[in-house]
Amino acid sequence: MKNVVYYVLYITLFAERAKAMIFRILAVGDVVGNPGLDFLTKNLKGIRKGLSVDFVAVNGENANVVGVTPKQADTIFAAGADVITLGNHTWTRWELQPYLDEKPNILRPANFAPQCPGRGWESCRTPFGPLLMINLMGRFTLDSNTDNPFLVADSILERSEEKMILVDFHAEATSEKIAMGYYLDGRVSAVWGTHTHVQTSDARIMPRGTGYITDLGMTGAMESVLGIKPEQSIGKFLGDVPRRYESAVGAAKLEGALFELDTETGACLKAEAVRLQ
Repeated sequence: MKNVVYYVLYITLFAERAKAMIFRILAVGDVVGNPGLDFLTKNLKGIRKGLSVDFVAVNGENANVVGVTPKQADTIFAAGADVITLGNHTWTRWELQPYLDEKPNILRPANFAPQCPGRGWESCRTPFGPLLMINLMGRFTLDSNTDNPFLVADSILERSEEKMILVDFHAEATSEKIAMGYYLDGRVSAVWGTHTHVQTSDARIMPRGTGYITDLGMTGAMESVLGIKPEQSIGKFLGDVPRRYESAVGAAKLEGALFELDTETGACLKAEAVRLQ
């Protein structure tokens, strides 16, 4: 009997939200190593239900600490992600390249050269209509041979017809991320930053209706330096011999942001940071 009541309540809530034309999106910060993957596997579906989330975007480029394997990407999708975005470590795992061509809902930055495997944007089907997901990467200090992300964004938007448009801007500099937010304000539904793994306190709606946060944060071990063992990170700053990063262990957290969109206009109605552990 309880299951029937819960089911009826869920249908009623969905109907009320559909009538109001509100679409809820959870953007999840960079998943780092096994602690991040394990946390998603155990909790993401429950989080989706608890927060009444319609669509989940996860940045997965650090699932292997540096890069992500096809098996790890499958794990993220199975955990409850609708789309995976990447960044500067996209090409670290060579076996990911054919996977990028095979799977439409895993995106690498759109401003990589066009001959690179995969795609940088995808129109995703949702119960509320099509949603365009765009992945871009900044150029400041990332030392990558990429096209100008601002101009690439223009090119994509010129060809798009979707009202709901999301942008994961994987960038190092806060100034570049904020500039992108203002550049796309009123032209897309939400812009969020990834890569720096530290959640910022500026989740808000920009003047022309675009939801924004400079960095989502990360999903990984709480007692860590950006998801890495503290002693290893400290050793790097002390001048130790370089070695492959190892993810920290212990209790994990999920950081990200929740956005509510008006499905008729694509405008953001609410933007708030999320931290769960």
